[in-house]
Amino acid sequence: MRRRILALLCFAVLGSAVALGQDFRSDRQDFRQDRRDLRHDRVDRNRDKRDIRSDRRDLRNDYRNGDYKDARRDRRGIGRDKRDVGSDRRDIRHDRKRDYRRRG
Repeated sequence: MRRRILALLCFAVLGSAVALGQDFRSDRQDFRQDRRDLRHDRVDRNRDKRDIRSDRRDLRNDYRNGDYKDARRDRRGIGRDKRDVGSDRRDIRHDRKRDYRRRG
């Protein structure tokens, strides 16, 4: 009988230590941080898309004016911005999947 009481007491102490060890506030802060990260990624993606449109417009003007050196620079900028958009898209997708996994 004493062993059972001691075992139940140990389980109760262990359970309360685990419950008190959790920081319930951090989940809410993590959620806010995740939302903030998604917002920044979306803004960055939209900024890169705007830069691509601008570089394409400059590229057309450079070809029309025969300025091939600037055209090459604009093509490189377009490629760099496209890679950034892809990276941001993957990051957004990863962050959203992580949020869905946590909730489910």
